[in-house]
Amino acid sequence: MTKDELIEILKDIQVNRCETQTLELKAAESGCPKRLYDTLSSFSNQDDGGIIVFGVDEEDNFRECGVYDPQDLQKKINEQCLQMEPPIRPLCSVAEKDGKFFVSAEIPGIDLAERPCFYQGRGRLKGSYVRVGDSDEPMTEYEIYSYEVFRKKYQDDVRPVPRASMAVLDKDLLEDYVSRLKRDKQNLSAMPDETIYRLMSITRDNCVTLSSVMLFCRYPQAFFPQLCITAVALPGEEIGELGTSGERFLDNERIEGNIPEMLERAIAFVRKNMRTKTIINPDTGKREDRTDYPIPAVREAILNTLAHRDYSVHTEEMPIQILMYPDRLEIRNPGGIYGRLRIDQLGKMQPDTRNPVLVTALEVLDLAENRYSGIPTIRRAMEDYGLREPVFSDERGTFTVTLYNTADAGRHADCSKLSAREEDLLAFLAVPRTRKEIAEHLGIGTISYAMQAYINPMLEEGLVEYTIPGKPKSQKQRFVQCSR
Repeated sequence: MTKDELIEILKDIQVNRCETQTLELKAAESGCPKRLYDTLSSFSNQDDGGIIVFGVDEEDNFRECGVYDPQDLQKKINEQCLQMEPPIRPLCSVAEKDGKFFVSAEIPGIDLAERPCFYQGRGRLKGSYVRVGDSDEPMTEYEIYSYEVFRKKYQDDVRPVPRASMAVLDKDLLEDYVSRLKRDKQNLSAMPDETIYRLMSITRDNCVTLSSVMLFCRYPQAFFPQLCITAVALPGEEIGELGTSGERFLDNERIEGNIPEMLERAIAFVRKNMRTKTIINPDTGKREDRTDYPIPAVREAILNTLAHRDYSVHTEEMPIQILMYPDRLEIRNPGGIYGRLRIDQLGKMQPDTRNPVLVTALEVLDLAENRYSGIPTIRRAMEDYGLREPVFSDERGTFTVTLYNTADAGRHADCSKLSAREEDLLAFLAVPRTRKEIAEHLGIGTISYAMQAYINPMLEEGLVEYTIPGKPKSQKQRFVQCSR
């Protein structure tokens, strides 16, 4: 960056008085910090990288103390960067302000195939970090594994299940699948069934594969007890809130069976616990029953979770969760977004596929299209229902789809439709607030999730507005109640 850009960042720091997802502050008044590797690792392991600014003492009310020696500091920064694996190539800049020198080190995000970047002195498992808000957190073993599985193209959906044999698979389900394969793939039709089993990963290394168990076994949970769905209907807007009679749950069900059975039973659970209201169709003038959520959106969200969840040994003890609150439906999927896809690209570009054999089998069984149409279908169904945009979030190994049953427009004219938490947040925004202040007020540890789940919908609905409308991503940006 240029000297002027560094000076501008220093000014922003004094206004915002906080670190961010991509900004770390170090004093370096008496010498180079000896431990930079946690921040070097976390910045390298995110797409946007990050900037470390030296010469600001966060612990002393963000005092601009300056650095001890800009030339020696840059040398020592580079020395620490070379102790990372892969080595980091920082871009350092120096600027003078009020007779003091300040140094910035821009840390680029490395390619996904090279992650995680870690400190050699502690090794991959203990020296890998991830940025969470304004802090550097040690990566979990699963987070490290998720990079490895993409880099080495592991296929957990076809890993052998040693305890399983062909005898545990339902003969009729398997015959129907093989018949569909032969019908649609002429080159397979002349092959013996045993050969087809091997070619199509029904068996592997003389064992039945996980995808076969999940599709054709009547009770896969005998082998994988937690590869199921836990579904609950809750009386309050957060887990732990009790109903008027002290009840924790309005309904609670453990959904088991193979994937097609779990899909149907999960949809039935949501149907059972949704409210149904009668409306007048403005186009036909006829009375119609309308549920809280459009069933096509619910089906796609649950199917996507079953098809794309992580089936590795790291997550096989984690069930899918369906949480039904009065104002929203959350579907939580073990395993974050796979590969290079980002949240903002969902439904807009072709993603990497975590479970290619399983997804292809679901297509053969006419359960899925395998055309990357699931997310667009959810969005379109919610829009046709006049409901808020669905919220997709990826938090350290868990992917969550949130569907709201409130309208997308006009709510600013009727604040009585807001949830208690939204009303509280709106009152909090009577004065301009930063992203960090909002997340802390909501008690949410991840700033990006607080923005996606609460602020972005309120911006769209005209309840909240930017203080700097022309620069939505500005570090000086604040959010305040809409003045209209």
